[in-house]
Amino acid sequence: MTAGRAPRRAVAAASRSRQPTEVRRRLIAEAAVPLIAERGSAAVGVRDVAAAAGVSVGTVTYHFESVREVLSEAMVLHIERYYGALSASVDRTSRAAEGLRLLIDALFTDDTDRHWRMWFDYWHAGDRDQAFARGQAERYERWHDEISTLVERGRDEGDFTCADPADFAVRFAALVDGLALQRLRQVPPLTTTDARRHLYRLIEAELESGGTKTSA
Repeated sequence: MTAGRAPRRAVAAASRSRQPTEVRRRLIAEAAVPLIAERGSAAVGVRDVAAAAGVSVGTVTYHFESVREVLSEAMVLHIERYYGALSASVDRTSRAAEGLRLLIDALFTDDTDRHWRMWFDYWHAGDRDQAFARGQAERYERWHDEISTLVERGRDEGDFTCADPADFAVRFAALVDGLALQRLRQVPPLTTTDARRHLYRLIEAELESGGTKTSA
């Protein structure tokens, strides 16, 4: 040791720079999202997640009790982010009719096939896991409320006529799910353009009465 230099002390464990548990968990879940979108949750294992996140298998199992917990958090993360961004875009529109048009167009694009694969994976998981089922119920309740509120806004603006926005929201959401499943299975074949067209027809049949048209 050089004379006159104080001995170097080890940095206390509590003082070391490290990512908080919630940050590391989120990074791992983030890495799992594209894997699930591409392969489906049944085909994703803990080693796949670890490799995608750039961490060891031990790190994954330290932060999560099972691969199912990783996949659960990843799916919820994706779904909440997707619908959160979509809702924010709709809220920024000047009129509800414009917002509904934006919503329909955003739900069916070539890029949203990945989202729908994630959504139906999440949906099927509810048959085996009560936590998934509760999350789905809450997501559907919020989704129905968002649609109903948008229709009420359009009614107040004079563009829509609807006696029961909540009842309409149930039919709209059910049609979206049915079209999304048909789009993924392609039985019978369904383009994104035709998926939107079916939704526009529902809007025209149930909401429009000489006001601003939502279809192009």
